[in-house]
Amino acid sequence: MLASAHVLVEIAARTAVIYGVVLIGVRISGKREVGQMTPFDLTLLLLISNAVQNAMTGPDTSLIGGVIAASTLLILNYVVAELSGANRRFRKFVQGQPSLLVHDGQVISAHMAKEHVSMDELQRAMREHGISSYHDVALAVLEVDGSISFLKYDEIQRRPRHIWRAESSFRNTNKLLLRDPSCP
Repeated sequence: MLASAHVLVEIAARTAVIYGVVLIGVRISGKREVGQMTPFDLTLLLLISNAVQNAMTGPDTSLIGGVIAASTLLILNYVVAELSGANRRFRKFVQGQPSLLVHDGQVISAHMAKEHVSMDELQRAMREHGISSYHDVALAVLEVDGSISFLKYDEIQRRPRHIWRAESSFRNTNKLLLRDPSCP
């Protein structure tokens, strides 16, 4: 049985709505969840995909209905990627911003709590980078992909002095600004 154009448009619309809802849900769950999937996270992802499948296609289980749903998802993903690359504001909305976790050897507990990063997770990431204590860390940043990057004091001191001067702005944005002090 061939699906009517009305049913196919409905499948595309349902799929677009589900894509938006799931995208917002993943964004709300935080950076750590995206970057570090546990077995629980994988199970949740599989169950969500199974739960929303019926919402996307409705009663239509035809091959063309599945193709329309899959095509809609691929097109939406392409459009979101293109908009993210072209528009900084949209990219911040979809991906978020890096968060400062350690500054000048001091853990920023409020940022750790906001991002749901435990001290154990921070210490594990430090060990992976060969760092024994957070006191040795000039900056630790939770990146938008969920990874934690570190800048150690000894790495800063090996560079010529004019290359680094770290300033941080903690006004709700956690933005980092690295600049050359010789430039105005």
